[in-house]
Amino acid sequence: MIDSRAIIDPKAGLSSDVHVGPFTIIGPDVTIDSGTWIGSHVIIEGITAIGKNNHVNHHAVLGAAPQDLKYRGEPTKLTIQDDNIIREFTTLHRGTPGGGGETKIGNRCMLMAYVHVAHDCHIGNEVIIANAVNMAGHVTIEDFAIVGGMCAIHQFVRIGRYAFIGGATPLAQDVIPFGLVAGPRGELKGINIVGLKRRGFESERRDLLKRVVRDLIGSEMNVSQVLNGLKDEGLYDHPDIRELMDFIRQSERGLCL
Repeated sequence: MIDSRAIIDPKAGLSSDVHVGPFTIIGPDVTIDSGTWIGSHVIIEGITAIGKNNHVNHHAVLGAAPQDLKYRGEPTKLTIQDDNIIREFTTLHRGTPGGGGETKIGNRCMLMAYVHVAHDCHIGNEVIIANAVNMAGHVTIEDFAIVGGMCAIHQFVRIGRYAFIGGATPLAQDVIPFGLVAGPRGELKGINIVGLKRRGFESERRDLLKRVVRDLIGSEMNVSQVLNGLKDEGLYDHPDIRELMDFIRQSERGLCL
């Protein structure tokens, strides 16, 4: 159902069962797939593709131009996949040519009120981002991560799978997969035990990850020595450890430790 008070450009592509609330404005280059619910006073503009069964609450702004002084109106885009919840006053900006041209939200994510997703950010699947999280451009948040409320995330930071970020934590460096980072300096405190249990990680997997993280933050070895030790033990063949080691080696901003 489309409310008669909504303003929808005739060039926009909406599936027949999309709900659009009053005073919402949808631009000509927007596509919205079946089952999606759009509340009131929402603005959706630019080249924005919204998938199936999304729920976009009142006063959200999707697909606005990036806040980047280098942007000159190029045809970049915002892509939102399926089954996401986007709460009130959330802002998602489209990409820039220098960042690949696309901001992307995966499947089954929840973005709580007042979240800001800047240009060229990539959010994976089943990610939870709590109220008033603000991220700069080019941030990557991988699958199953949880970001606590009021976190500020520096540009180009990468957050690994299954990570947990405590509320009001500033992030200027990468967060390892499975890790728990918190505090006013964004420090690695251990592994995300509660989250891993909820995701079905058996005790043996958790204990191994706990040992590796303990070596990273509690031993006299540096990161390279820890990684070399894991390789010497043959643990690179373990998929969790391989993921952790590869993430660390690929980090360009350094790690929250």
